[in-house]
Amino acid sequence: MPKLVLQLLERRMSDENLHNKFQEAVAFLNAYTKPLPADTLLKLYAYYKIANKNFNHPGSKTPLINAFKANALIQAQSISVEEAMKNYIELVDELRRREKENPSEFDG
Repeated sequence: MPKLVLQLLERRMSDENLHNKFQEAVAFLNAYTKPLPADTLLKLYAYYKIANKNFNHPGSKTPLINAFKANALIQAQSISVEEAMKNYIELVDELRRREKENPSEFDG
């Protein structure tokens, strides 16, 4: 196969792998029941919104929460969809590592 075709196939496989890892991280977090720090939740929120190209305004009924969410989105607005997915995955992986190393830190 021509080199360009191989590069495109590798890129597509890489994109699919990233998307799959992102979906796994989202599923893990959706099933996660322990409390998380507010700053971590806001980062995850911003990365998720960017990764899904969802730029709608925050929909909380609490204006203060909307302000924090909007601020998180503004801080992360310059990253790409791929970077947002990678950052989301990294945060979830860090959470998994920290919980495994020190489970008592995550007891409610």
